[in-house]
Amino acid sequence: MGFVPSLFTVLNLFCGFMSVISASGGDITQASLFILYSGLFDMFDGVVARFTGTSSKFGVELDSLADLVSFGVAPSFILYKSFFFLHDGFGIALASLIMIFGALRLARFNANLIGFDKAYFSGVPVPIPAVTVASFFLFYYNDNFSPALSETFIYCMAIGLPLLMVSTFKYDTTPRISMRELKEHPVKSIIVILSIVLVVATRGEGLFAFCLFYISTGIFRSSKNFIRKNLFGRKHRGDEETGENLKFKSSN
Repeated sequence: MGFVPSLFTVLNLFCGFMSVISASGGDITQASLFILYSGLFDMFDGVVARFTGTSSKFGVELDSLADLVSFGVAPSFILYKSFFFLHDGFGIALASLIMIFGALRLARFNANLIGFDKAYFSGVPVPIPAVTVASFFLFYYNDNFSPALSETFIYCMAIGLPLLMVSTFKYDTTPRISMRELKEHPVKSIIVILSIVLVVATRGEGLFAFCLFYISTGIFRSSKNFIRKNLFGRKHRGDEETGENLKFKSSN
């Protein structure tokens, strides 16, 4: 049974390759769909590995190689073929950022990997930026968004998503679908279920909104912790020092 998770990983890799081929032929819609297919296979290979108890170092390395193609090379090539080809070398550099920073993100994850279960990710997981780009081109590019707004989003995605991948912002891992997980992490599980319902009900359009919401959670959490540490924490330390001084004076 050990080969089954790797089979899903290979299918993930193949879909990434098909995305590049579709984009090279100018079919951005099909290229974006293949990224979503890659995302499904990437999700299933982890589920199958846990279910069969066949997680391995080989599987982790193969998964990273597949992810680099499907969620690094493919979305970068979509950005280039759909928009940045108009800007020559500058456009090539911007379009390549998701691929380059995706490779850095995967290398950092593998270098710091101790076990196969993580409570959170450091930086946005590599599939999220790719799915964000794919869902944007499927449902919003020059369609629900005006050309001017679409151009703004493209620049924001090309620059912001790579930086978030290598950031230290903390992002929750996807909870396992089980009653135990629902009891231990009810809020996280309910949000995932509601997100799936949203995506299905909107026929996929809600996927882009979900990606933006997920990306914002890490930024919000880090901002909250920063404010708490530097403002409220400082006030708390000041209160402690005042208390110590009062104790010292009263003892004298």
